[in-house]
Amino acid sequence: MAGGLPHPVALIPEAIRAVGIPLPVAANHVAVTWAVMLFLFIMGFLVSRNLTMVPGKLQNIFEVLIGGLEDFVVANIGEEGRKVYPVLIGLFIFILTSNWCGLVPGIDAPTANVNTNAAMAIFLFSYYNFIGIQKWGFGYIKHFLGPIGFLAPLMLVLEIISHLARPLSLTLRLFGNIRGEEIVLILMFSLAPILGSLPMYFLFMLGKFIQAFIFFMLGMIYLKGSLEHAH
Repeated sequence: MAGGLPHPVALIPEAIRAVGIPLPVAANHVAVTWAVMLFLFIMGFLVSRNLTMVPGKLQNIFEVLIGGLEDFVVANIGEEGRKVYPVLIGLFIFILTSNWCGLVPGIDAPTANVNTNAAMAIFLFSYYNFIGIQKWGFGYIKHFLGPIGFLAPLMLVLEIISHLARPLSLTLRLFGNIRGEEIVLILMFSLAPILGSLPMYFLFMLGKFIQAFIFFMLGMIYLKGSLEHAH
């Protein structure tokens, strides 16, 4: 350690103990993941069971969120975007809910764990390539060959490397941002429980929403590329 100072990550257990939060609760991201999924299933059931022509508050929130993002996807991808939209909105809502769980004292956000993010990134990588192969068949390989014929072998190697880097990029971007925010929040809470952390909640709520939307946007861009004709 440079200068004899502990690494910031090493301060997390001490900071958690300082505010009386049990470490097993704070570290159990798997249990929180299941809790998030259960919560979303219940919310989906409640909203779909009570659909009305004059929507209530809960139905209004979901209609604005889901309908608005669907229009956004269709505007960028076209009508084919409606076919892939359920996957995108499912990822977005799960990531957003998981991100916000990290704002609850003693709960570790599932997206602050690299394994959760890697699973979602690999799934998205597999899904957009599956959609591309499903639509174009063997012709999907043209997406990797570039526009110039004699450069096709070189472009094939570069494109494969580029596509393989996408899951890693998605994983580390989400993990780094969410874990970093939680480290800052824990340290602020240990130093000044109310004055230090309360103002940060509003900033981090926005930041966690943005990170979920970035994952959503990148997924949309990857799917758009796989659905478009290769030039």
